[in-house]
Amino acid sequence: MADLRVTTTPEKKPGGGKAAGKSVAAKSQAKKPSATTERKPITKPSNVQVPPRRTVTPEERWRMVAEAAYLKAEKRGFTGGNPTDDWLAAEAEIDKILSQT
Repeated sequence: MADLRVTTTPEKKPGGGKAAGKSVAAKSQAKKPSATTERKPITKPSNVQVPPRRTVTPEERWRMVAEAAYLKAEKRGFTGGNPTDDWLAAEAEIDKILSQT
């Protein structure tokens, strides 16, 4: 396989052989924002409407509780425990989550 190497030649700047101006390090430092730069708080535009909260149907809630109870039983390897206790604990967790939204 052939060894391909790409070389570049520096561009000639008008007005002389060497480029005049700041060095690369000086340019990168000049672009950094200072620590004293103030940031404006993000505000919601007045024309934006927030959608109403979505209500969960009883069927959706039942499925959420069933899945949470199943995951509880699965986590302990489906050994020991009580399915009713899993269901009640899952109901409490889902109700807590739904009340927060």
